[in-house]
Amino acid sequence: MAHTLVWRSKYHFYPIGNTSAVSLTRDLPAQEAANILLLGCGDPRSVLYTIASEGSNSGRALDFTCCDFDPAVLARNVLLLTMAADDQPCATMWNICFHFKLDKESHTALVDQCKKLIGLSESLQEWNTSTYAPFIRMCTEYTLSELRRHWTLYVDMQDLPNSRLGAIRDGFDRQSKQNVKIYANTFTGTRSLGPLGINGIRVLSESFRNYWKTGVTSTDRKSVAAATLINPTFVYSLDGEKFSFHYGSNPFDSFHLAALFGNSKGTVTMTEVARAARGQFTDWCSSYRISSSSNPPPIVRFFVGDATAACRALHAFDATGTLKLGVPVAQWKTQLIQLSGDEYRPGGAPFRFNVVDTSNLEDHIGLLNVLIASVPLLAPTLTSVLYAESLLILGKDATKEFTEHLHADPTVIGILIGLCPVDYLSGFTTRSNTHELIMHHSLKSEVSQFHQVTTWKAPTAGDTIASQGAVLAPTFDGHQLGTLLYDIYQSLFEQETAMKFWKANQGNLAKAIAASNMSHYTRESFVLFLKLVRDNLRLSEEVWSEVMQRFIALELAAWSIQSMDTLHYQDLCGQLNRHGVYRLTFFNDKARRIGRLAAWETIPDLVRIVLVIPRENLAVLEHSKAEEIGTPPLHCDIFGPRSLNVFTAIHVAFGRAISIGTKSHPRVIFEEDRKGWEGDSSLVASFTAPTWILSDLDPPEALNIGFSVRDTPAACAALQKKLGLILRVFSARLMDESLVHILPEPVLSTKIPRPAPSYLHSEAMTTQIGESGAAAVELDEQCELITSLAIRVSITDQQSISLFGSSKIVPQISQLSPCVLRVALGDRTQDIAYPFPVSGSAQRLRLARRSLYIEVIVPASHSLMPDGMKLNPFPVINTRESLNTWSIHRVNLSKLPVLDVNAKKLGEWLNPHVGSMMSVRERSLRKKQRSDALMFIKDTLHSIFVRSSGIQGGSVQRLFALRDEKTNNCDTVFFISDLRFDLSSHTMICDGYVLPLTKKLLLEIEQPFSKLVNQGNMEYIGVFEGEMQSWKQLLPAFVERCRSSWDHGNNCEYKAQGTVPLTEEMETDPLCSCGRGKETEGMQKVGLWKKLAPYVTRVAMSPLFAVSYLETVGRDPDAYKCSVCRGRGKPRLKTCTACKKVRYCSTECQKKDWKTHKPKCKL
Repeated sequence: MAHTLVWRSKYHFYPIGNTSAVSLTRDLPAQEAANILLLGCGDPRSVLYTIASEGSNSGRALDFTCCDFDPAVLARNVLLLTMAADDQPCATMWNICFHFKLDKESHTALVDQCKKLIGLSESLQEWNTSTYAPFIRMCTEYTLSELRRHWTLYVDMQDLPNSRLGAIRDGFDRQSKQNVKIYANTFTGTRSLGPLGINGIRVLSESFRNYWKTGVTSTDRKSVAAATLINPTFVYSLDGEKFSFHYGSNPFDSFHLAALFGNSKGTVTMTEVARAARGQFTDWCSSYRISSSSNPPPIVRFFVGDATAACRALHAFDATGTLKLGVPVAQWKTQLIQLSGDEYRPGGAPFRFNVVDTSNLEDHIGLLNVLIASVPLLAPTLTSVLYAESLLILGKDATKEFTEHLHADPTVIGILIGLCPVDYLSGFTTRSNTHELIMHHSLKSEVSQFHQVTTWKAPTAGDTIASQGAVLAPTFDGHQLGTLLYDIYQSLFEQETAMKFWKANQGNLAKAIAASNMSHYTRESFVLFLKLVRDNLRLSEEVWSEVMQRFIALELAAWSIQSMDTLHYQDLCGQLNRHGVYRLTFFNDKARRIGRLAAWETIPDLVRIVLVIPRENLAVLEHSKAEEIGTPPLHCDIFGPRSLNVFTAIHVAFGRAISIGTKSHPRVIFEEDRKGWEGDSSLVASFTAPTWILSDLDPPEALNIGFSVRDTPAACAALQKKLGLILRVFSARLMDESLVHILPEPVLSTKIPRPAPSYLHSEAMTTQIGESGAAAVELDEQCELITSLAIRVSITDQQSISLFGSSKIVPQISQLSPCVLRVALGDRTQDIAYPFPVSGSAQRLRLARRSLYIEVIVPASHSLMPDGMKLNPFPVINTRESLNTWSIHRVNLSKLPVLDVNAKKLGEWLNPHVGSMMSVRERSLRKKQRSDALMFIKDTLHSIFVRSSGIQGGSVQRLFALRDEKTNNCDTVFFISDLRFDLSSHTMICDGYVLPLTKKLLLEIEQPFSKLVNQGNMEYIGVFEGEMQSWKQLLPAFVERCRSSWDHGNNCEYKAQGTVPLTEEMETDPLCSCGRGKETEGMQKVGLWKKLAPYVTRVAMSPLFAVSYLETVGRDPDAYKCSVCRGRGKPRLKTCTACKKVRYCSTECQKKDWKTHKPKCKL
């Protein structure tokens, strides 16, 4: 398997979500059909919230494929969705979904619904004729059988013997008591409050303790007393029949509580929190019920399987049409994934997706594994998007961990795989995580999570020109690319070697040791990464061979007795061969027919080795406490007197391996023990190895097959006394036919992409000079960073040949867009498209007048560099079917709650929130009065937010005009109708209207506009150098993001002129007229605004936040001062443990301030 196998000493069941719901269509155009893949999907909160956010009139087709490796999660999801479709009482559904203790009425409803589902699910054919089939589908027969098994368990639990019921109840009671005792304060739930997070610590901690004390979310005594039955949907999971419900779970984490706290005029209570969450749940379920009866309804598909295995199966179907790849559904299972032929057929279930959401799988399998698995499933469209997120903090600085987890520079990764984080290129994000930063900096010792979400898109998709035509895949020097890939390989695995581990973690040793078992990558992972890179770059066999020869040469040159690489080399070579990535020459020398191979007619390159590990040999692991050994990684090895080779891509399951073949044609079938961990069967492990190891290194009679714990620092500390120095759990002789089976292993069929074409022509770009080739990537001396991209234009046009060949004319270069440069040769022009945003101002030329070519060499650009996306950080892209914002997410304003500007202590949270837009760098620029367009935009947005909310400057102001400081001209007026909570993005929206002023329009609206200027209490905001141009770029995005009731018609000016915005000049209108005068209900609130309603366009303005993994955001924690003496700390400042709002350098200062601070301090 592509992810490291670990010993599952403790399993955590996640039946409910630990982050608030998000809209999964937030980056798609308004009407585009959404094929959405949710990997590690968890509960259906985001599915329900997406459907509710879309609204009943969206017209968008929605198709969700929900994948999770725990069938219990999906069984609960189908249970909820079918109950919602049946219009069951929301109070009952809430109880079943979130309470681990149920009243009799809810329990009866649960059992009745399960019986109904059992009756409809004897087979896929029967399910597909049920009333639920139009909107709930199963991807595999196994999925349905597993869900049906769980529904049966739920029904039968009430009839279990008292001893088993007592054991279940005892497990729940133990964890309940422990949680109530240990967790005085919890911080994860405050994430659902966004910028108000710190205000919710007290009440959400109380609600957490109440939930774990009573098993219900209610504080009503009657409701608590009535909940006497354990909810069976919290009992059964992959861990069997026991309490495995995650100890940190809180039902309220799934919901949006910012509006509740932000609009409160007093102290929020637990009852209010529960009421708000229930209200949202009711709205979501109601929306789902209505949509499920629409035509067509949103389809929700379910797929039981490990995320990486499911992705491989879907990709194989896409590439070869096979329904059965031969991949197990997950570790500890032998069932192979077989896609349903009824679903996966022409016009059936999607296997390419324009949205892939990976939850926080990054924490569980590693970011590169997430990308390796999911990128091949993205549809090749401009709007396709992948979401990745993480919660865990492994090192000292959570803000830096994202780039560390890539194991290479983001620009390099973006070009290698054709996907890049949007905020890395644009330099801002409209999703706020500044509340995470505040918690991280202020409460490091108490907060173990940091929520980081990244949005990945094709790097050229944000270019309005390059996106309209195909861009050639870049080319690399084979030697350089091989070196780069070797460095990534070393970054992934170097800390397997003890000396390198200790050296790399000297400053953070204790945490590094504790986290050392979290080893995500195997050699198969890296091979699949190579395959992804090769397929994306579409390299020729000749170039790829050069790349791999360089890689292997570096690998062999670095061999040493201290390096773990020597032990994993055969694993690496075998996986390269198996996946069709590269076949080393030593495979040409076939293994000898001796030992277990003696009777084989044909000797393959690879064998599959099956090792049976008797259950008693696992006792040392099974009987060890989870808190002592953690989850150590496991591997198999082949060893003899002179050799040791380690294999990490192994698969295991409990049961029996039964030999049914002959010595010349060996075959094995596997009989799985359905009791799994609760049974007493042996553990059967299998892995792939090069065949020659069994005959050429040591005599077969001297070889052994082992099953071992990897010697991580954490595993060594916990298990060396029990297992010995090499941590071997079990081994058997290769020649022992009762415990070791040897099978031929075929090389996997793979679809090798055709080499990229040499030239491409696009109607969106001029090609008057000749033919433009692919961009050649040049790496730096260390082969770590991209120094330049070079495109060669071969001159074929006769006029251009005459100009270029017979004179000293120098081509002129201009940059048209982030990825596109224009080469001008006299009056002849040629547009050239790079596969990544570039800095055209730093271009240099290589001219070959005899060979007749022009080479344009430029550095790649990202947000902190000139040009690139800085030319227009807010593009609106023409997808040919619609328009779409690229760097600003969409919102449905009608679904966002309005801010009450009269709420209590509004300024205490809103001012810091909008003030946190700027990075430390930008604040420095502002202080020094340096010019930066994005910084100026943020400053103006800050002014609009604080004045329209009334938290600065006195009364609430809702009318704003942007005035150019240099010319004193004003051509843009904003009418702010409401401030709204953008709940899922943890930020705020100014819901308003924009009136772009032109000379022609001023003549038309002279009378009402003059009255507005004289009587409307208009606030003028000064804009500075370059800012007005940026506003002209930004306005179309702010308009497009909230478009819902109108379309761009045939007469749209954007379509006619082929550009968005229409203009960037002062006193001109950058917007098309399609949205003018639409959705103007907010303009009717003010008398002076009404007559201007036909001329305005609705906008949704939001803060533009700095990117925390690129720049320092907010105050450096070391810059805080003591509240008493203003000192820096002795040695560090400590925060008041009650209110978390003041800091002291010492106990003496805290005592001195207590009399003054006590009345203000609130828990």
